[in-house]
Amino acid sequence: MQKKNHFDYIIIGNGLAGLQLALGFANESFFDSKSIALIDPSSKTTNDKTWSFWEKGEGQWDSIVHKSYNQALFYSDTLDLTIPLHDYIYKSIRSIDFYKHVQQQLEASLNIQFITDYIQDVEESDKLLVKGAQSNYTAGHIFDSRIPNDFYTKDSKFSTVHQHFKGWIITTDTPSFLPDKFTMMDYRFNYKQSTSFIYLLPFSETKALVEFTFFTPYTVDEEVYDNALKDYINNHLKLNTYEIVETEMGNIPMTDFPFWEYHTKRVTKIGTGGGWVKGSTGYSFKHTEKYVSKIIHNIKNGKNPSSKLFKSKFKFYDSIFLDVLSRNNDKGIWIFERFYSKNTVATMFRFLDEETSFKEDIHIMKSLFSMTFIKAFFRVLFRP
Repeated sequence: MQKKNHFDYIIIGNGLAGLQLALGFANESFFDSKSIALIDPSSKTTNDKTWSFWEKGEGQWDSIVHKSYNQALFYSDTLDLTIPLHDYIYKSIRSIDFYKHVQQQLEASLNIQFITDYIQDVEESDKLLVKGAQSNYTAGHIFDSRIPNDFYTKDSKFSTVHQHFKGWIITTDTPSFLPDKFTMMDYRFNYKQSTSFIYLLPFSETKALVEFTFFTPYTVDEEVYDNALKDYINNHLKLNTYEIVETEMGNIPMTDFPFWEYHTKRVTKIGTGGGWVKGSTGYSFKHTEKYVSKIIHNIKNGKNPSSKLFKSKFKFYDSIFLDVLSRNNDKGIWIFERFYSKNTVATMFRFLDEETSFKEDIHIMKSLFSMTFIKAFFRVLFRP
C-alpha cells in the first residue's frame, strides 16, 4: 500500500499484543475501511522466546504449535506429582513461528502497514501525534504497548515480582527426554530459599528447552542461571554431552501496578504496558487473546476500547499473591505445592484463566489458607 503518515489506528509495538490485535482487526470486515499501522524498531526475525499456554481442544494457533503435552510434572523436596491434564492440552509456540505466521497474514491486508521506527513520545492535543526517530505520525486512536515511565520511576505502594529466567534449548545424541510430559516446576534446584525452579519442555527425545526461572523481588547475575542449568543437566538428567543450540533470557514484571490508569479516550495501553500479563503467574498468551477480542467488541459497539477489560476480583487475588511473594519469597514453594496438590486441573486452570465462580475461588483460597495470606489480604484490602 502507499506509504503515509496518518492512520485510523496506530499500534506501537509488534510483540505478542500488537500482532494479535492487528490480526484481530484484519479478521473483522468492520475494520476493512480503516487504515492501520504497526510501528516497531525491530523486524522480529529471530526466535527470542517460547510461549506456552493451556486450552481445551483445538485453538486458533494450532497450525504453529511446536509441541503439545497431556501431562505435567511437579517436584519439590516433599512432592513428586504427575498431573494428567484431562480435557486440557498444554501447547508451546516458538515466537519466530508466531511472528512469521501473523506477519504473512497481515501483509495480505491492503489497509495494514508495517513501519520500522523507534517511537519516542506520544502527544495528545488537537491531534494525536506519535513522534518517531525517523518520522512523525498522526492517528485517530493509538494502541500503545510501551510500559509507562512511572512504573520504573514512581515510588509505588504496589507489589512487583520479577519473573526472570534463562533457558537453553539443548540437543543430545541419545534419547534423554520424555516428549509427552513437561515439567511445570522443579523446586529441588531452587536458589537460596527463593521461589525459583527448573522448567522443562521436551520437544523430542533428543531436544528440550531447559529453563531456570525466578519469581522474586530481585534479580541475579547471569552465572546463577548458568550454574543451576548445569547442575540440573549434569546431576539430574545425567547428561555429560549435549549441545546448546539456542538461548532464551528475559524478565517479565508480575505486578499489580495500575497500568489501566494510563488509558485515555484516544490512547489504549496494551500488552505488558496495559497490565495484560497476569500478575500472579506471568502468563499472557491466552489473556492477550481475550483482551483483543474484548477491544474489538468494544469498538464495534461504539465503546471505548478499554471498557471493562479486567475482572476486578482477579486483580485483587493477584495483589494478595504478589504481596506474599514480595514479602515472604521463601513461601513460594509451599504456595505452589498446595496449589497443585490440593486442587483439580480444571479448577486450577479455570482460576488462572480468570473463569472461576466465587465458590471455586473459595476452594482455591482454602487450599492456600495461612496466616501469611490473611495478613496479605488485609494489607491489600486496606491499602491507601
